[in-house]
Amino acid sequence: MSSRKPTQPKMGDAVRLSAEGLAKVLGDLEARLLTAVWQFDEPVTARTVHEMIIVEHDVALLTVVTVLNKLVEKQILTRRKLHGLLHYEAVMAPADFHDFVSRRMVEGVIDFAPERLAACFVDVLAERDPSQLDRLAKLVDEARRRRG
Repeated sequence: MSSRKPTQPKMGDAVRLSAEGLAKVLGDLEARLLTAVWQFDEPVTARTVHEMIIVEHDVALLTVVTVLNKLVEKQILTRRKLHGLLHYEAVMAPADFHDFVSRRMVEGVIDFAPERLAACFVDVLAERDPSQLDRLAKLVDEARRRRG
């Protein structure tokens, strides 16, 4: 990741609940491209990203360039010229991006019905991954200690 001062990505408010992973908050191709960029420890060219995703997703190089540039506009990627070619790099590491998006999602729905949201969250977590309930309890305890 770049050593530049981190910026806040410009994310839309739409969430596609039926989509998988990052495609819930990004377009399908945006999610694929961001995931591909994350797999490199250095800035990467559009052609390299294209060669990586073309194996599973038939898309033109120009389309990849266009979508990478949209991710730059959203401040999710940075773009700079190296050795005469444009290279792209993620602004945030995957975990940081997931934290950012998760927080935005929670902030967006918390006012809807906070007591029901908390109860539903615990119920769904218990159904999908009961082992995470202990982790949640620890996080709640830590938050209470920090608040005094």
